[in-house]
Amino acid sequence: MKYARYVLAVAILILVIVVLTTNTQEGPYVKIAGFTQGTSYHMTYQSPSADTLDLKTEIDALLADFDQSLSTYIDTSNISRINKNETQETDAYFEAVYNEARRIYDSSDGAFDITVGPLIDAWGFGPGRKMEMNEVVIDSLLSFVGMDKVRIENGKVIKEIPDLRFDLNAIAQGYAVDVVCDYLETKKIDNYMVEIGGELRTKGLSARGDSWRVGIDKPFYGNSLPGQNLQAVVSLSGEALASSGNYRKYYEVDGKKIVHTIDPRTGYTKMSELLSVTIICKECMTADALATTCMSLGLEKAKEFIGRQEDVEALFIFSDQDGLYVEWMTEGMKAFIQEN
Repeated sequence: MKYARYVLAVAILILVIVVLTTNTQEGPYVKIAGFTQGTSYHMTYQSPSADTLDLKTEIDALLADFDQSLSTYIDTSNISRINKNETQETDAYFEAVYNEARRIYDSSDGAFDITVGPLIDAWGFGPGRKMEMNEVVIDSLLSFVGMDKVRIENGKVIKEIPDLRFDLNAIAQGYAVDVVCDYLETKKIDNYMVEIGGELRTKGLSARGDSWRVGIDKPFYGNSLPGQNLQAVVSLSGEALASSGNYRKYYEVDGKKIVHTIDPRTGYTKMSELLSVTIICKECMTADALATTCMSLGLEKAKEFIGRQEDVEALFIFSDQDGLYVEWMTEGMKAFIQEN
């Protein structure tokens, strides 16, 4: 009898363990991929229920709606219509980007400016007509640039200069990541990594049961395949990351590299010893914009700028006098760096 009770107790214990184990299983990890905003996306999340096993259709629709608001490559998008003065009406996406861009514009003394559209086009990095650039042309274009020349009032864009045009490439991609993450939150998904064009945000744990590991590329010209040559690896759980650099998006004129980073205060492309910037913070929209801001500022001013930011970590990669790669990072960034 005692033996029977012992067996029964063991059986009950095993049953309790099995039930507890089953109840703590939160579901499989799902991977989806696709294209948006002229680039690719990759997302991994742990599905807590049957109705979240395949969210690709919903996410693609969400991103299409986002592009219809903020893509300058879609002629009928809200921002394209604002740029062409066909409407003054804003929407929630536009106002969120505008407000964060204005905050960074003010804190960087104009080094980040989403009204840089005419210069982006003229240098050949936007949807508009490329021009032969010289001092006269640049001075003329600068008269149409500056967030001090535009404001939002009662849901409408008020331009002091009608030809002022927005370009959100330095912030909208990061914001798209945040929008998708917010959508996953509504589905009660606690473990995910969302990446769009290299900008990403994480939460919780990966399928391995630990933090999400993300590679940072070596910033050398010709390194066109992300992940092939890494400078560093970081471990993230609940943070966003964005990088900016001049080593992929450029063209050459008479042997001189014309890079896509443009200083909106001077109108000229910014070539400096600072090769790439990686920012870690909570929101990907902010990380995206800050990375571009630092590239525009250059190495020393970027260090000072980052030092004034709260809850922001940074890794700068630059070249020394001998052409060797050198790293500079904030103290807090060191906690994210893993063995390569």
